[in-house]
Amino acid sequence: MALALRILALSVICTLALRSPATAGELLQGVVLDHDTDQPVYLATVHLVELGRYVTTDEDGRFSFENIERGTYTVEFSHIAYKAKTISFQCVGEDTHEFVVYLDPKSFEFSPVIISGTHTHSKLEDLQEYSRVLKGKELERDLSQTLASTLKHETGIAIRSMGPAPARPVIRGLGGDRVHISEDGQKTADLSASSPDHAVTIEPFSLERIEVLRGPKVLLKSSTTFGGVVNAVRHEIPTVREENIAGSIGAYGESANSGYLGLATLQVPVESFMVRGEISRKATENLQTPIGELENSQSENLNVSAAASHTGEYGYTGFAVRNYELDYGIPGGFVGAHPNGVDIEMRRTQYSGAFETKLGDGFFRNLEVRGARTFYRHKEFENADLIGAEFKIVDYAGFANISHKAQGASNGGTFGVSTQVRDYEVGGFVFQPKNTSTNLSLYAFESLNFGELNIEAAARYQFDRISPDEEELNSRIGHIREKIYNSWSASVSGLYSIADAVGFGASVSRSSRVPTIEELFSEGPHLAAYSYEVGNPELEGERGIGVEAFAYYKNTDLFIMLTAFRNDFDYFIVPRNTGEINYQTFLPVYATFGIPAILQGYEAQLDWNITKHFALSASYSYTKGTNEEDDIPLPQIAPQKLFATFGYTKGSLTCGATAELSDRQDRVDAFEEPTAGYSVFGAFAQYSFATNGYAHNVSLNVDNIFDREYRNHLSRVKAVLPEAGRSFRLSYKLYFEV
Repeated sequence: MALALRILALSVICTLALRSPATAGELLQGVVLDHDTDQPVYLATVHLVELGRYVTTDEDGRFSFENIERGTYTVEFSHIAYKAKTISFQCVGEDTHEFVVYLDPKSFEFSPVIISGTHTHSKLEDLQEYSRVLKGKELERDLSQTLASTLKHETGIAIRSMGPAPARPVIRGLGGDRVHISEDGQKTADLSASSPDHAVTIEPFSLERIEVLRGPKVLLKSSTTFGGVVNAVRHEIPTVREENIAGSIGAYGESANSGYLGLATLQVPVESFMVRGEISRKATENLQTPIGELENSQSENLNVSAAASHTGEYGYTGFAVRNYELDYGIPGGFVGAHPNGVDIEMRRTQYSGAFETKLGDGFFRNLEVRGARTFYRHKEFENADLIGAEFKIVDYAGFANISHKAQGASNGGTFGVSTQVRDYEVGGFVFQPKNTSTNLSLYAFESLNFGELNIEAAARYQFDRISPDEEELNSRIGHIREKIYNSWSASVSGLYSIADAVGFGASVSRSSRVPTIEELFSEGPHLAAYSYEVGNPELEGERGIGVEAFAYYKNTDLFIMLTAFRNDFDYFIVPRNTGEINYQTFLPVYATFGIPAILQGYEAQLDWNITKHFALSASYSYTKGTNEEDDIPLPQIAPQKLFATFGYTKGSLTCGATAELSDRQDRVDAFEEPTAGYSVFGAFAQYSFATNGYAHNVSLNVDNIFDREYRNHLSRVKAVLPEAGRSFRLSYKLYFEV
């Protein structure tokens, strides 16, 4: 069918070429197809503008207009699920004019994991995007309670967790602030990077896509080239003006935690302005596992935002406010934890602005400026009225980027500046000095093309100052004082195409990272994290050299990519269980050290369209971490894992099965417990349809279908209970446009 439709597209007989004199009463007909799947688009509206005539496509995507006189005409094609398209043609004397029109799916048919920006400029970017793009509606199928659990099956990604709510992605064994998390390019001002009990303040259900950046482009956002950038994209501030009112309504349910979510978004054009609003509410109860209920693992979330932007030929200017509230539990009931767990109350209010403009026809292409002011408050309750820890942040952050056009060997590039000022205050029984941190960064990125060789290169310089309110010469952890860091990072990647289908490449990078305030100045119990934390004010900046090599094969039906990497740290900052117990709190003592370390591993990815209807995809990840100082394993490294999906697609229906196979992890640090291997299986079904101008997506997943008991090595509560048992996840989204 797809081949026949493509042949039909090539045989379109109405063109803009001059023809013989026209006759009246001609026939205009054609077929409207989905650009990604070649399937007919049912109920698309076809508007013959000059005559004011409308028709809709039938189940085969076909339409027709009779009695068309000679002349030039404009035809508009629209559908709630697709981007509108306009074409012009001339009736010049043919009895029948026939079209094949391909429509691009709208935002809910997005690519959830994409490697670079929204445009592809080089073979290297094209390969990077292809190797990690989940096409169609896979994001909706993978949607889960958190950003991390939504991404957990991506190549090289694992989940650090302390119960279901405070989950965060780990990339190639690196977590914390080595994985930079942002929304629409603006770094999230929360504390999820600082401790495993702190949650990410992003609701994934309203996202358009999730970008996972690796390679040189990481340096536009972060200095840690070995980890990566996870950018949640929802276009909260509208960047273009749409002609119609549009929105979505969604719902989500999950049986393992009796969870539910409701969502509504609305976008309205008002003259030259676009106004956008969003509200969602989510609640979950305690997690059910194959051997019992994980007490105090519930959560409740309210997420509200409003935005407006002015759009024009120059670009856009916009403003948004978002309020995110999350209350959740940290399980307890074992050595080192509160008997009944800890309850956390989190609030984040962010005011953000954005401006983007074109810079004319010269060398520079456009200027983008973004900024945000964020207030974040986080309280940890040991019981109903006793606060064990309290964190408050007032954060000001922004960046300005200028991009330039392709010229000569250059495919284009970007350079810019970013800054962040954070006032950080800690209360309760967590002993950290009140402090202010200041960051100023300069960076540049360039993409180059030399025939079959494509190169990306980037560099970043950072100035960081961390200033405690008071200097303390003889604290129990050492000399607490102002710390200043000057650091730099650089990365170069190259790809050489042997043929259209085959190529290989490599990258070399230097990564740096400034210690966090917690790593420098912590001094006391952190009950929700099950630890007595001891900082180290003498820490240097983290730094290392990394290399990566890859090879690939791809054609229309098969993609294979193999990758090997090695990251060699001269100085790696890590909190380690010392084996000691603080007997005032009965918490294990975790101290922060700077050590030499090596992280190395392998990854493989397969995407195979076996037939028109059957497809197989698989990803394999393995990371090995070694403390070179003591020649022992690094802590908290996920075991090797294979994830595979076998799917069947016919029309708008997709269904299939999944398998997750994990090895045991017995390469563990001192005082770290090993975990057993496991095999977990699942199933899914997904269906899309249109009714009366509305588009619907329904996804049903069954996770851990055999109710298998298994434990995530990166979970801090694995000693209490395993991961979730059999669980049904149902999501529904309705998209409308009026």
